[in-house]
Amino acid sequence: MEATTRQLRPAVMSLALFTLLTGVIYPVLVTGLAQLLFPAQAGGSLIVRGDRAVGSRLIGQPFDDPKYFWGRLSATAPAPYNGGASSGSNLGPLSDALLDAVRARIDALRAADPGNALPIPVDLATTSASGLDPHISPEAAHYQLARVARARGLSEASVAALVARHTRGRQLGFLGDPVVDVLPLNLDLDALGARTAPEGS
Repeated sequence: MEATTRQLRPAVMSLALFTLLTGVIYPVLVTGLAQLLFPAQAGGSLIVRGDRAVGSRLIGQPFDDPKYFWGRLSATAPAPYNGGASSGSNLGPLSDALLDAVRARIDALRAADPGNALPIPVDLATTSASGLDPHISPEAAHYQLARVARARGLSEASVAALVARHTRGRQLGFLGDPVVDVLPLNLDLDALGARTAPEGS
């Protein structure tokens, strides 16, 4: 019995020590440093307009109104762009369900802009692995530019200037691809429309 107690005591002490270190001290330290050094990112990279948060720079939102730029499709459940259930569709390239989803998105894009003969960029018709992408490619933004400008009564040049403002290049100049931030772009479009709307409209 005494030998067992001698063996159990250091094991229990080690468990208590490492529980304290890794379960309390380390998380508190990392959270505190993150809040101190990167407060916006630690808080969810929220986009605030006025006095309320309207979204996050890290998570997409669904748009289907022709006056907005549309983002990538989301396959998360039970709702699209569910940050608590990040996932892709896991459908293979021969899946009928995948083909149906792609065809449905293509049909929606064509219906929203029937005169657009440009090829539809792949990121407008497919989901990403995360299901949360807040970005589209510059090509996807260009495909939608004329539709958005027409729906808002704006010049294509003014909308193109906003797209350029919200386009980010490759990280460190060589990692990844250029992307367009959809939600901030759409918010600025709303703000631009409010500034240019005629009185009484």
